[in-house]
Amino acid sequence: MAKKGDTISMIDTLAEFKELKNIDKDTMINVLEESFRNVIAKMFGTDENYDVIINPEKGDFEIWRNRIAVKDGHVQDSNLQIPLSEAYKIDPSCEEGEEVTDEVHFADFGRRAILNLRQTLASKILELQKDNLFAQYKEMIGQIVVADVYQVWKKEILLLDDDGNELLLPKNEQIPTDFYRKGESVRAIVQKVDNDNNNTRILLSRTDKLFLQRLFELEVPEINDGLITIRAIARIPGERAKIAVESYDDRIDPVGACVGMKGSRIRGIVRELRNENIDVINYTNNTTLFIQRALSPAKVSSIRIYEDERKAEVFLRPEEVSLAIGKGGLNIKLASILTDYTIDVFRDIEEEIDDIYLDEFADEIDLWVIDALKNIGCNTAKSVLALKPEEIMEQADLEEQTVEEVIAILSKEFEEDEPIAENESVDGLVDDENEADYQTEASEEDYTEETSYEEITDNYPYDDFADDEPEDIISETEQDLGDEEKEE
Repeated sequence: MAKKGDTISMIDTLAEFKELKNIDKDTMINVLEESFRNVIAKMFGTDENYDVIINPEKGDFEIWRNRIAVKDGHVQDSNLQIPLSEAYKIDPSCEEGEEVTDEVHFADFGRRAILNLRQTLASKILELQKDNLFAQYKEMIGQIVVADVYQVWKKEILLLDDDGNELLLPKNEQIPTDFYRKGESVRAIVQKVDNDNNNTRILLSRTDKLFLQRLFELEVPEINDGLITIRAIARIPGERAKIAVESYDDRIDPVGACVGMKGSRIRGIVRELRNENIDVINYTNNTTLFIQRALSPAKVSSIRIYEDERKAEVFLRPEEVSLAIGKGGLNIKLASILTDYTIDVFRDIEEEIDDIYLDEFADEIDLWVIDALKNIGCNTAKSVLALKPEEIMEQADLEEQTVEEVIAILSKEFEEDEPIAENESVDGLVDDENEADYQTEASEEDYTEETSYEEITDNYPYDDFADDEPEDIISETEQDLGDEEKEE
């Protein structure tokens, strides 16, 4: 039986393991029993005839050995058999062939056995601790953890969590502008947990798109509550990201909720990601409209979708092409990742010359009608006119009268821009009927003998008489009027 001092020590030790090593009492008792049995098996070859009893409440343990009583001098294995003479001392009523149980004090096994027990117990506790750590972080994959920088290496950073567990943040999983010093706190997601050769490796990541999603869940309560769902994410770490969100409540604007009042919610996320630009767009099942939104801030003229090839051809005005492609091709690359379509961009020169954006008709068409047309991917007048009225009514959910009025307004705009008619004079820019507008009319009634030189010259816009005398001008005018009377 263990001594009183050992009893107190064992109770304290079990409590310490539960608090510091996160190993509960029952598990620790099983580890102790298994360790005792391993030592006994090494010493005697087997532990099958031993009973190990551990009492965690009292903090003591007992070891009992079971042997068969045989005649004196016929003992072949002292570990399994006991002479009758010794058996009578333990149980006076025993007989030959019966099982006799006696208590064994572990201290009697010697110093080597105690050291062996200590080594076995430490090994099993370490193994158990690694298994618990592996199971703990295996369940945390995809979740954000906070740890402190312990050591910075060339290819990775060693972090320690609150329990002192070692975490690794590889260089390729860091944002390019990340820079940390010892003691600084780092937020990242658990990306992978390995357990090779009973050696647990916990790998973190700050470049995974799931990290961006978890940050939004922390900053936007509506996402955490399930009112807003993140449908797709495309991200180039440290540069730019696009995220498509959808609301299940019509009263909630998903984009506005994610951005926050004056950008209050998204500002913290951008700061955590080292000023990574984030575009938040509304998700829709309409592929054309979704691609159009993914290419924002560029305004798309028209889109051709090839569902079988998962390909889209996008036509834009020349000045919008650079916006659609973005700096270094980031915008179109992110749009392709977000929509899962290969996007090709083309310059639509004809649209540039002839087409007109719907926003320019805001004084004639209600804004809610324009927004409804934009929601089906029609941003320009010709894109609306290209559709049949039935298609517009079905897709935009507009009444027939409203659609007819819109088509009439848009068609009228293009009718007013018809080219010059054939009967118009192009060379002189003046037709015969309007020729009088470009020269001064002088009739007999308008002219009197008192007409002065200044009045005549004022009535004539040309400088034909610049070199003539006043009398010559008046006489020429009289002659012209006389010729007109004769013709009449």
